[in-house]
Amino acid sequence: MKLAVILVSPKTSGNVGAAARAMLNMGVTDLRIVAPRCDYNDSASRAMAVHAAELLDKAQVFDTLAQAVHDRDLVVGTSARSRTDLAAPRHPAQVRPAVQAALAPALVYGPEESGLSNADLELCRVTVRIPTAAYASLNLSQAVLLTCYEFLQSEAAEAPPEPHQRRLALASELEGLYSHLKESMLVTGYTDAKRARHTMRLWRVALDRAQLDSAEVRLIRGFLRQVQWKIDQGKQGKEVSESTTDSD
Repeated sequence: MKLAVILVSPKTSGNVGAAARAMLNMGVTDLRIVAPRCDYNDSASRAMAVHAAELLDKAQVFDTLAQAVHDRDLVVGTSARSRTDLAAPRHPAQVRPAVQAALAPALVYGPEESGLSNADLELCRVTVRIPTAAYASLNLSQAVLLTCYEFLQSEAAEAPPEPHQRRLALASELEGLYSHLKESMLVTGYTDAKRARHTMRLWRVALDRAQLDSAEVRLIRGFLRQVQWKIDQGKQGKEVSESTTDSD
């Protein structure tokens, strides 16, 4: 498993350094940062990272979360609360089998003061909530340490993957499908521009639960292309008919 940790818009450099240290504690070295609001590799960050400073040096920086997860086959978001139209967060232990079965999973953490936005959570196939007492606010590095431990603690005891292990679709493939699906919904009148965001969130929840692989994404998109072709053929036939009527 090639686990990646993605920090979305971190505000405090020391938190990034501490998160890097937590990653190294658990043997995770792929650090990705989206739109940082701090100098994530400054002296304060490196002091908190201790021996994990190399992770800061090699960290990849992206403008958007979509770019950061483009090559991931399972994107797991973290949230302390449920969101409208989105699947409710699950206990990490319930998600562990899926993470350990994935080839390129990612764990995503939001800004310290607000957490992940709804738009960010739309890009996650599943969301987890770290079980806590009534006071649910965790430091960023604490959240990274706990979730990495939860998902990696029993990895060594798991059976080796099958030679032809099923690979989930990459995030970039899923986003292509969702864009295609939205276009088809609009062109067929299934929904309109005003309701499209809400409708697509419901479809995302359903399809993310299905854990589609690349071939299944291609299958659905092939159907959507056929629907579009049929609509275009109907339009062309109508135009020819109207043209013939006008000439008469």
